[in-house]
Amino acid sequence: MSKAPRLYVESPLAEGTPVPLAAEQAHYLLNVMRRADGDPVALFNGRDGEWRGTIRRTGKRTAEADLSEKLREQTAPPDIHYCFAPIKRARLDFIAQKATELGASLLQPVLTRYTVAERVKTERLAANAIEAAEQCGILWVPDVAEPVPFERFLADRDPGRTLIFCDEAALLANPIAALQAVPEGPLAVLIGPEGGFSGEERQALLRAENVAAISLGPRVMRADTAGIAAMTLIQAVKGDWR
Repeated sequence: MSKAPRLYVESPLAEGTPVPLAAEQAHYLLNVMRRADGDPVALFNGRDGEWRGTIRRTGKRTAEADLSEKLREQTAPPDIHYCFAPIKRARLDFIAQKATELGASLLQPVLTRYTVAERVKTERLAANAIEAAEQCGILWVPDVAEPVPFERFLADRDPGRTLIFCDEAALLANPIAALQAVPEGPLAVLIGPEGGFSGEERQALLRAENVAAISLGPRVMRADTAGIAAMTLIQAVKGDWR
């Protein structure tokens, strides 16, 4: 038997407690994966750790999981908010997946002056985040916030959370050195749109309290690539890769 499928559920997880599976999860296990009664499955809900269970068919198209053993204790995600200007749908899916894999605890769309794709389906973002969490082995799914205009995002942000934004004109060219100067504590990274931040937005960021600008090197990156690069640097210098 191949490795047990891994699923995110909302229900509480405890030994001896049957966990009802959503219709799409039952379909995935029974029809796509061709699993049967008694086959193993792993479940997590972001609160109660990860559990081993067995599949139990409860109807033609329904199933539950009977839990038998706690595999891992719950761990908290790195306290990093991933804030980004929305882009085209397929690449937006990619952003949600990769930000989740790289440890974001919150996905926050931010509507900037040059944002092209202003319509954001948060349910789709959440679905992509769940799929990524199931596949990469983490024990949480990032929260997904509703889109906010840039001005409101900046006005409402917690100044105790250091905001890191990617800036081609950052004074310090070495992003590692720039991140080493960032104080320990909760972080947020802000990735601009394909056209970059407007001059007014950049100046507003530079004037704001507890904001750090980092360069991503000599090449101009697409917004989704820049997000991966920034999260990788942050995790390596300030996050849980140390």
